[in-house]
Amino acid sequence: MLRSLFSFVRFYIFWLLFFALTRVVFEVYFHAKLHGANFVEILKTFLYGIRMDASATAYMAILPLLIFIINWFIGGKNHIKPIWLKVYTWFCVFCISLIAVVDLGIFAEWGAKVNFRAFDTLYNSPAESMSSTASSPIALNLTIMAGLFIAGVVLSLYLLDHNFKKPAEPIRNKVIWSVVLVGVNFLILRGTLSPDPISQRAGYFSDNQLLDLSAQNTEWNLFNNVFENLRKPYNPYMYLPADEAKRLVTEAYKTTKDTTVRILNTDKPNIVIIQLESFTADLIESLGGEKGDAPNFEKFIQEGVLFNNIYSAGDRTDKGIIAILSGFPSQAIRTIVIDTTKQRKLPSLMTEFKNAGYTTSYFYGGDAGYMNFDTYMNDHHVDHIIDRHTMRPGEVGSTWGAFDNVLFDKHIAFVKKQTKPFFSLLQTSTNHEPFVLPVKSHFPGKDVANQFRSTAWFTDSCLNAYFEQAKKQPWYKNTLYILVADHGHRLPKSTAQAYDPQKYHIPLLFFGDVIKPEFRGKAINHLGNQIDIAATILGQLNMPAQKFEWSKNILNPYAPAFTFFDWDNGFGYITPEQGVSYDNQGRRRIYVKNPKAGEAVTEKTLLTGKAFMQQIFTEYLRY
Repeated sequence: MLRSLFSFVRFYIFWLLFFALTRVVFEVYFHAKLHGANFVEILKTFLYGIRMDASATAYMAILPLLIFIINWFIGGKNHIKPIWLKVYTWFCVFCISLIAVVDLGIFAEWGAKVNFRAFDTLYNSPAESMSSTASSPIALNLTIMAGLFIAGVVLSLYLLDHNFKKPAEPIRNKVIWSVVLVGVNFLILRGTLSPDPISQRAGYFSDNQLLDLSAQNTEWNLFNNVFENLRKPYNPYMYLPADEAKRLVTEAYKTTKDTTVRILNTDKPNIVIIQLESFTADLIESLGGEKGDAPNFEKFIQEGVLFNNIYSAGDRTDKGIIAILSGFPSQAIRTIVIDTTKQRKLPSLMTEFKNAGYTTSYFYGGDAGYMNFDTYMNDHHVDHIIDRHTMRPGEVGSTWGAFDNVLFDKHIAFVKKQTKPFFSLLQTSTNHEPFVLPVKSHFPGKDVANQFRSTAWFTDSCLNAYFEQAKKQPWYKNTLYILVADHGHRLPKSTAQAYDPQKYHIPLLFFGDVIKPEFRGKAINHLGNQIDIAATILGQLNMPAQKFEWSKNILNPYAPAFTFFDWDNGFGYITPEQGVSYDNQGRRRIYVKNPKAGEAVTEKTLLTGKAFMQQIFTEYLRY
C-alpha cells in the first residue's frame, strides 16, 4: 500500500512543479511590471500559490483516483491499462500550456487573468476576439507553449508512476484505504479544514497586484470564474446592508441647484457622437499625454469645449457604448448589452432623440452584431444601422471591418440626404488591435506601442478630413459633435495597470459651430464619467433626463464631482479629495490616489465606491 501512496505523492509533486513552472513563465514574461519587487516577494508567490496549485491538482486527481480504485477492486485481466494515465497527463499538460499562453495575451491586453468573459467573447465573436490579441508576439507565445508542453511531458516521464501498483489486500482494507484516499484528496481539493473552501484570496499577500495575480493558479481561477458566471445570477458585491448602499449612492448624487451653463447657441442642433476606439488621454497632449500622437485633436480643442477630467466606465467597448448611450455604469464581471431582456429596459439617447423628431443612426466599420450592438440599436428603435454588411467588399479593409476614413465618408454621404434633424453615433475601429493601416505607418518600427500611435494618428487625420468635408455642408453650422473615447488603454505608455485611474482617463470634447464663441477653447475641470454625457446633452437641449438616473449634468456647476470605473472584479472611485481602487477578489484596497488625505477620508471614499458597485449590480440584476 505504501507503494501506491507514494505514487499519489509523486502525482502531486509533478503537478505542483508544473504549475510552478507556468508561474515562472508568467513572472518572466511580465518582469518589467514587477519593478520594485524583491526576491523574497517573488518567492512568496510560490508559497502563497501552492494551496491553489494543490487544489487544482486534487481536481485533476479525481479521475486517476477513481480508476485506481476500480482497478484495485476488479483486479485480473479486466483492469484499465496503464497507458491511459500517460494520455490523460499529456492532455492536461497540453491544455494547461495552452491556457497559460492565452493568459499571457489576455493579461497583456486587459490587465486581468484569463476568465469566462474571454471565452464568452471568443464564442460570440471569434474573429474580433482573435484580432484583439493579434498584437501579442505570436511566435514567442507559440514557442512558450511548445516549451511548456515538452517540459511537462519530459517531467512526467521522470516523476510519474504510470503503473500505480495495486497491492493485494482484503476487501475491508481496500474499502478503508479507498475512503482515506478519497477523503485526503477531498480535503486538498477544498484547500482548508474550515467550513468555507479555498478562494482566490488564498493567493493574496502583497500590495503589488501583479504578485497577487501571479500567485493565483490560472486554471483554478478560470474554472472557478466560469462556474460563477454559469450559476444562477447573484450579486457578488454585497458589502453593505441594501438600504445603506442605496443611501450612500443617493447622497453622492445630491445636487444643491438644478441649473446648467448654456454653451450652445441653439436648442435643437443635429448631434453626432464620435466614439473613438481606445483613444486614451495618454494620446492627447492637452490631457497630459504624448505630443504628436493626435495633433489635429489639439486643433479641435481650441475650437470646442474640453472636459479634461473624464473617465471611462470600464475597459471594453461594450461597457463604453452603454455608458454613453444609456448612462448606465459598467457591471464589472457582466455586460448588460449582451442580455437582450435586460438591455432593452435601459433608457437610451437613441430613443429620446427619435421621440423628439430626430432621424437616428448608428455607423460602425465592423460587424454591428459584435457583442449584440445591433440588437441594442434595434430595441431602441434606431432608424439606420450602417456596418460592414452594408458596405461593398472592397471597402472592408481589415479584420475589424472598414477603416475609419471609409466610415466617415459613409456618414457624410448619409447626412447629405437627411431632411430632419439627425442624431448619429459613429463608432471607429482602426485604433484597435491588431493595429492595421491602409497607409504607411506614421511612427516607425514594429513595436506595438508605435503601431498603436500610428493607428491613433490615422484616426486623428481621418477626423480632420471628415470635419473639413463637413464644414462645406449647410447642416454643419447646426451640428454638435461630441468626441469621446469608448475606453482608455494601456498603450502607448504601457504603464497603467487595470486598477490605475490613468488607464480610464479619456478625452471628452464638445465641438462645432453651435458652441458659443465665448466658450470655444475653454476647459471644464468637473470630475465626471462617460455616463454623464446623457444628462449633460439633455440639459443643454432642455430635454428631461430623469430616466438616466446614473447620469449627472457636468455643465451644472452645482453637480457633485466624482467618477466610478470598474474592471473584471474590481472598481475605482474618485472624488476631488481622494481616489481608491479595490480588488474584490483580494477584498482590499490596491490603490490610493492621495496618501495624505487621511484614513477617514480614504475609508469614506472606499465605502461609497463599495456602495456604487453593490447598487449597480443590484440594479443590473433587477432589469
